[in-house]
Amino acid sequence: MPLADRFLTIRRDPHSAEVLARGGDDEAHSILQRTGFVPVVRVHETYHRAPSALAEDKETRLATEAVARLRAVGYHVDCDPVFDTDRRPIRDLPLGASVTHLAECIRQATTTDEVADALTELTAPHDGILAAVEQVLAAAAEFHDHLDATSAPYTARRLRYLVDDRLHLIRTDLIHTRNRLADLHAPHPGRATCTEEVPADEVERSAVCACPPPPRAIPVPPPPVAAGPRR
Repeated sequence: MPLADRFLTIRRDPHSAEVLARGGDDEAHSILQRTGFVPVVRVHETYHRAPSALAEDKETRLATEAVARLRAVGYHVDCDPVFDTDRRPIRDLPLGASVTHLAECIRQATTTDEVADALTELTAPHDGILAAVEQVLAAAAEFHDHLDATSAPYTARRLRYLVDDRLHLIRTDLIHTRNRLADLHAPHPGRATCTEEVPADEVERSAVCACPPPPRAIPVPPPPVAAGPRR
């Protein structure tokens, strides 16, 4: 990760009077959004602003909390003096961390059964991750049904479209992939598990591992030198 991504600024813009946060990587952006900031995506940069129509004291509390949370996990934050704080709150693992753990399980899997088990956590019909996402989207649609806003009916329809079409398609494809892997019962040819043990019938008892050596990379010859015109 570039070192520059560990630095952020949180300041009140002198021209617009908005509280703006600039810099950071995706992790920092997640912290800012969980604190309450709103992302602003431009062609050459993504920055964050405090929500509109907040009182100044609430903006200050929001910015101060963001500074505390970012510094608690090692980010360097340059901020206005009014936002500065020595508090370092303990960060709880976000809900997405358990899903990320599934990705790591798949990266380390050596058999189709292990990957099928991981995908089952996504596709389980009653309490799988995608079933939970469906419930969240449905609840958000119901919320917009009774929201007094001009765009609320459109947003509710859009959320239900995501459930009925997009999410349904993803879920169907993943279920098919999971079931196909569950029927294979096969090891992954490129991910053999190394036990670091020498078989009893090994002639060379000094061997430390029965695994074959990794393939040797064949050096690529340099391109031919173009011959210049003869004189």
